[in-house]
Amino acid sequence: MTARTSAGRYARALLDVALGESDPQVVEQQLAAVTDLFRGHDDLWKVMTNPAVPVTKKLAIVAELLPKLELVSPLSKLLTLITSRDRLVLLPDVLEMYRSKLMDHQKVVRANVTSAVALPEDRALKLQASLAAVTGRTVLMTLQTDVGLMGGVVARIGSTVYDGSVKRQLEIVRESLNNSL
Repeated sequence: MTARTSAGRYARALLDVALGESDPQVVEQQLAAVTDLFRGHDDLWKVMTNPAVPVTKKLAIVAELLPKLELVSPLSKLLTLITSRDRLVLLPDVLEMYRSKLMDHQKVVRANVTSAVALPEDRALKLQASLAAVTGRTVLMTLQTDVGLMGGVVARIGSTVYDGSVKRQLEIVRESLNNSL
């Protein structure tokens, strides 16, 4: 089983428990804080992810940290579990997968929108509403500009691309003309 698959399973289990026992948003915030804590201290991260360090010592460190962190129950259980299995190295991936699963549960998608020029706020809101109507989900947009598009917009939601750029329309016309010759 790949590390990403394992992280996905831990994230799914954490979300399932969080939905039943606590606030999933709080769990996400605390999981991010714990991940930052471990990743932000190089020596701590090296010790906790080093296979040569006995799991009992790692569990002792986690046991000492847990009361100070005041984590919700599902997260403290997960932290203890992945430490006991010597899988703390998965923590950043668990965070990423948890966020993805939480957004999916909340019916939220991320859209990366590229336009030739900066979109005025009213146009951006209309585009966001249109993307929400197409996807049936709440859309969180990230806006960027690329003058190479010449005009129009390109929206990427997951692996789906909605390309309404002038550049793409010109490519379609060119392909059509080449095929008709």
